[in-house]
Amino acid sequence: MKYKVYNVLPEFGTNTYLVWDEESRQAMIIDPAASDKVLVDEIKNLKLDLKYIINTHGHGDHIGGNALIKANFDLPLCIHSLDADMLLNTEKNLSSYFEETIISPEADILFKDNEIIKLGKNNVKIIHTPGHSSGGISILTGNLLFCGDTLFSESVGRTDLPGGNFNTLIKSIHEKLFILPDDTIILPGHGPSSTIGKETRDNPFVGFN
Repeated sequence: MKYKVYNVLPEFGTNTYLVWDEESRQAMIIDPAASDKVLVDEIKNLKLDLKYIINTHGHGDHIGGNALIKANFDLPLCIHSLDADMLLNTEKNLSSYFEETIISPEADILFKDNEIIKLGKNNVKIIHTPGHSSGGISILTGNLLFCGDTLFSESVGRTDLPGGNFNTLIKSIHEKLFILPDDTIILPGHGPSSTIGKETRDNPFVGFN
């Protein structure tokens, strides 16, 4: 699987990922953070068959581009069922605290834990990793783990927002993510990439196993 990362919301530093299967050109976009035409142009320039928009959770800095992508491509918007109402509620997605409020289109697919979708011949596994939000997910395909705001390089997602819980987050990381192979590449919602092995060794919040 190939992927590219974009920063279309620099004030929040949100990572938006475009992920695709080289053979079939089937693709997914993860956390389109803002309504930026560069994302639409890239999908067209790369000649991708975009199949899914996936939000790792429902906060405004991860859903701001949903409407633009939906308007340009005929595809489903996906989020975990526990975060679905955040798409439509500016207080729940916290965008009412921004200068620009965000209301996303409603979800077409509501994920549950351990669901599998396909890009070409590749399995894409949805892993429910609550703690930053109730419906936070991580997305695993091959050795690539797109983990939203659950796990960062030497840090973790904040848990002081509605739906957040520190103990739940740590449990998610230990029981759902740290069981993956050490060479699994983590691609977080903010900041640089890392690996599962590095985080189990070096992350001061959840590491030192």
